[in-house]
Amino acid sequence: MTVESGIFDHTVEETHEWLLDVMDELAFRDEHKAQRILRAVLHALRDRLTVNEAVQLAAQFPALLRGFYFEGYRPAGKPLRERHLEEFLDHIEEEFTPEEDVDTEEAARAVFKVLSQRVSAGEIDDIRAILPAELRGLFPD
Repeated sequence: MTVESGIFDHTVEETHEWLLDVMDELAFRDEHKAQRILRAVLHALRDRLTVNEAVQLAAQFPALLRGFYFEGYRPAGKPLRERHLEEFLDHIEEEFTPEEDVDTEEAARAVFKVLSQRVSAGEIDDIRAILPAELRGLFPD
């Protein structure tokens, strides 16, 4: 095994652990759905952070997850100035078809809990300080 393939295997394994955590929080076993939920919630969160804070958060992700996180990112006009929970949840919901049964608030809470477990407390505090009160409430106490 080369060094590069070892690094790739490691980031795949770490990303898989994040997905398993999301699946455990949501009590289901659909890894594809967990990946889509994780990506949708992270995109909605990313777009509400300053560019610097979005980058600082991503620095704590496995490299593969960092790629999902920055997929389609356009830093101009960020952070979005939306202040309400419903607007945030609407952005998550846009990632899914009407036929898909996704409770977007439950999904957001699950991903925020996983973030709280896998990202440093200082970074979570920084993110919470940036977000409006309605969105801070998605994080576990």
